[in-house]
Amino acid sequence: MPSKRIIACLDVKAGRVVKGVRFEGHTDMGDPAELAQRYRDEGADEIVIYDITASAERRTIDYDWLARVARVLDIPLAVAGGIRSCEQAIACLEHGADKVSINSPALERPELISEIAAVAGSQCVVVGVDSRMIDGAWRTFQYTGAAETIRRTPRLMLDWIAEAQELGAGEIVLNCMDQDGVRGGYDIAQLQAARERLRIPLVASGGAGAPSHFADVFLQADVSAALAAGIFHSGAVSIGDVKRAVRGAGLEVRL
Repeated sequence: MPSKRIIACLDVKAGRVVKGVRFEGHTDMGDPAELAQRYRDEGADEIVIYDITASAERRTIDYDWLARVARVLDIPLAVAGGIRSCEQAIACLEHGADKVSINSPALERPELISEIAAVAGSQCVVVGVDSRMIDGAWRTFQYTGAAETIRRTPRLMLDWIAEAQELGAGEIVLNCMDQDGVRGGYDIAQLQAARERLRIPLVASGGAGAPSHFADVFLQADVSAALAAGIFHSGAVSIGDVKRAVRGAGLEVRL
């Protein structure tokens, strides 16, 4: 069985790492390159950087800024932020990213997934999905980087992740919006339902508040990786704490 991955997430706004609760009320947490290097040193298996306002502002990620972060890392780096074309995706890879993550642009034009996969390979294509329960069903949202731009889409989460998989996505990151930043644990039920629809890796996002939450989501939802931001930024929990808890639960992790 492959080792379970622990991913540190950096949400970036105006060049600074920020963190909110349920996608609102962002506060400054520091410099992206410094935090990325810190998490690499602590043992993160991967870094994910989201330029959270890029899609809503109709721009893409700053490649020079991306290259500055990539230079300090020797672990996989995934990036997201307004990537709307193969050319932009390849530019991200050329500037140091190992994967590109697409969310709102993929919902606008699903064939973007296939286009990037055809050029870069499915292993480089991550589809991020922001989802919350509305009227008894998990529904997808766009432009979640700021409260004033969040928009619900007509797509049901379970249908969308299955479609993304068939279009060539190599991995799904499921951001459970109602759990985001509240530190009460991952949305196990939602992640279990998603896992049943997928053959490709699933990454849990939203809700981590204690090392035991990571072990729980691996054991109960069989995700491939678990992502967290706020608990690492605050220093409340270290990546080492998480890996010890996961290993203590009988699961493989890279130490």
